[in-house]
Amino acid sequence: MLRKHVEFRKQKDIDNILNWQPPEVIQQYLSGGLCGYDLDGCPVWYDVIGPLDAKGLLLSATKQDLLRTKMRDCELIQRECACQTEKTGKKIETVTLIYDCEGLGLKHLWKPAVEAYGEFLCMFEENYPETLKRLFVVKAPKLFPVAYNLIKPFLSEDTRKKINVLGANWKEVLLKYISPDQVPVEYGGTMTDPDGDPKCKSKINYGGDIPKKYYVRDQVKQHYEHSVQISRGSSHQVEYEILFPGCVLRWQFMSDGSDIGFGIFLKTKMGERQRAGEMTEVLASQRYNAHLVPEDGTLTCSNPGIYVLRFDNTYSFIHAKKALDCTESEKAVPPGPSWAFPPFRNPDPGPAWGEVWRSRWRRKGQGWR
Repeated sequence: MLRKHVEFRKQKDIDNILNWQPPEVIQQYLSGGLCGYDLDGCPVWYDVIGPLDAKGLLLSATKQDLLRTKMRDCELIQRECACQTEKTGKKIETVTLIYDCEGLGLKHLWKPAVEAYGEFLCMFEENYPETLKRLFVVKAPKLFPVAYNLIKPFLSEDTRKKINVLGANWKEVLLKYISPDQVPVEYGGTMTDPDGDPKCKSKINYGGDIPKKYYVRDQVKQHYEHSVQISRGSSHQVEYEILFPGCVLRWQFMSDGSDIGFGIFLKTKMGERQRAGEMTEVLASQRYNAHLVPEDGTLTCSNPGIYVLRFDNTYSFIHAKKALDCTESEKAVPPGPSWAFPPFRNPDPGPAWGEVWRSRWRRKGQGWR
C-alpha cells in the first residue's frame, strides 16, 4: 500500500502539485471549496453538486486535468490540516465533507461524468483513505439513491460508514458538529463574506453552466499525422527508439465516437513484439475521453530503449475505435536556470548547455491483439 502510494506521488508529481494551476475553466466552474472548521478544529470542505456543469467541464478540459485538480484539492486539505495542527497544538489529520445535492439531476448521471468521478473516488480511496472524518449529504432529492448506487462500488466499507444522509433538519444536525460562526448563512450558520455574501463565495465555488466558448474540441485545429482504426477487443502499438536519457516524448491524440485507452511501455526484448504485461510500464494505461477533448502530454525518458505508445481497445467488445495522433521526440541537455525548452523546433547552435538535438526515432505501427 505504502509503496503504491509513493509511486503514485512520484508519477503524478504530487509534491509539486500545489504549484500547478488548473486551466481557467476549471478554476471558474468546478464547484467546491474549504470553508470553516468543525468543533475539533478539522477543516470543512463543501461540494455543491446542483450547479455543477459536468458535461460542460468534460467538453472544456481533459479528464486528466480534472482528476489532477481533485488531487490538488486533496493536497490543499492536507496542508490545511497541517496548519491547524500547528495552530491548535493537537493533531489534525481529517476533514469533514458537506455534499449539497440540491439540484442533482439526470445531467449529473451522464456516463463519462460518472466514470470520471469514479476514477477520482478510486484515487481517493487508494491514496487518502484516512483523510475523511465524516461526510454529510444535505438537501438530497429523490434521485439521490440512484446516483449513490452508481458510485457505491467505488467506496470502501469504511468510507460508506462515514456517510450521513440528513433529512429536513439538516441545518440543526450540522450545528451539532460545527460552530455557527464557522458555517455560511446559506447552510444555517452566521458566517458571511466580508461583503456580506451569505454563500461565502470567496471560499466556496458554486460552479454554473459553462459557456460554449470554452469547449475545446471544435477549437483545436491540430493536424494529426496518423490515423488508425482499432478493432473491438484489440490494441495498437507505436514504437519510438530513444537513444539518450533525457529525451522528451510529446504526443497529442483524439478518438472518434468513444473513449480510448492509452499507456506507454518500455520494451524488455528487442526485435520482437511484446504484450503489455511483458513490458515495463512507464505511463499507466488509462481510459481517456479523447472523443470529447484531445489529450496531450509529455514524458521525459529516463532510459534509452524502445518506447511503445499503446492505444487500447481491448475492453470494448462492441465498438471499433478510430484514433488520430501526432508525436515528437526531442533530446535536451539540462540548461541553466533562465533557459526555456523550445517545442518542436531546432534552435541555432548556442552554448553547449543549451543545445537541442532531434533524437533519432522510428515509428512503427504493429498489428492487432
